[in-house]
Amino acid sequence: MKLLFVHNHQTRFVQIDLSLLRERYQVEEWYQDSRAVNLPKLTRSLSQNDLVVGWFASWHTLFPVLLAPILKRPSILIVGGYDTANLPEIGYGSQRGGIKRWMARATMRFASRLITNSFYARDEAVRNAGIAPGKITVIHHGFDATDLPCSTGKENMALTVGNVDRDNLQRKGLAPFVHAAALLPDLPFVLVGAWRDGAIEYLRSFAPANVQFTGRLDNAALSALLARACVYVQASRHEAFGMALAEAMLSECVPVVTRAGALPEVVGETGIYIDSAEPQVVAEGIRHALTCDDGWGKRARTRIINEFPLERRRQGLYSAVEKTLEQHG
Repeated sequence: MKLLFVHNHQTRFVQIDLSLLRERYQVEEWYQDSRAVNLPKLTRSLSQNDLVVGWFASWHTLFPVLLAPILKRPSILIVGGYDTANLPEIGYGSQRGGIKRWMARATMRFASRLITNSFYARDEAVRNAGIAPGKITVIHHGFDATDLPCSTGKENMALTVGNVDRDNLQRKGLAPFVHAAALLPDLPFVLVGAWRDGAIEYLRSFAPANVQFTGRLDNAALSALLARACVYVQASRHEAFGMALAEAMLSECVPVVTRAGALPEVVGETGIYIDSAEPQVVAEGIRHALTCDDGWGKRARTRIINEFPLERRRQGLYSAVEKTLEQHG
């Protein structure tokens, strides 16, 4: 069985799915990092593979999904995030309108099957993009507990992870996180994430002395930091899942989260919920988390192990591939 795997960014979750699919299938990777699509080469690749698997509904997956039925090939699209969101109040989401909405909707509608990484993302695709619920399969992200072993010692530290760019200042709550640090001056705050644009200078303009900006960290360095931090903060306005949050929970951090998007779906009853991303509310949530005993972190880890194992993701992807090919005939 041969698959064409289409994506436009080397994110961790994309690489995990690529590795899982390569365990069972022969996979050709199509990395589309620009809008200049080589249509003759793409057509040849499509004709040489049995099925297309793409990550996100956008420009990079539009042509593979549109060409696939012409060449009698089915396609699977993994969606949920910018492509299904509609948050005009923070300027986020393809479904706000214009060419991006048309492109995302066309790509999702032409795909044979959609996969979302949470029930929230499924409902958002139905609500915002008009996708039929029966076309969507929910397969949560999966995690290997051996990648992040039990913590051997926690420090009083508040941590959050997210690319430092203008979109994430509010979407992932990076600005409220840094503002909250001024209300807890004796507690170290650490923000991990690649510096993508001038947003880092904006955050530095008001960051107190107890905030550290690490930039991007490799997996080993991030794992070591997660093992030390006692509190992980996700003060987001939108999350289709929350990979970094789940990894923090697996590292026995106490999660402090809003109820945005799929965050309650990930955290369940194992974290501290805050009613808004206002700095004062974020700070109060962190204060609460600092009073929690070790049992909170252990329950958070147990939830990720039980509810989101990597094997469930693996088998879910394989099942989706086989069913799509079978339905295609």
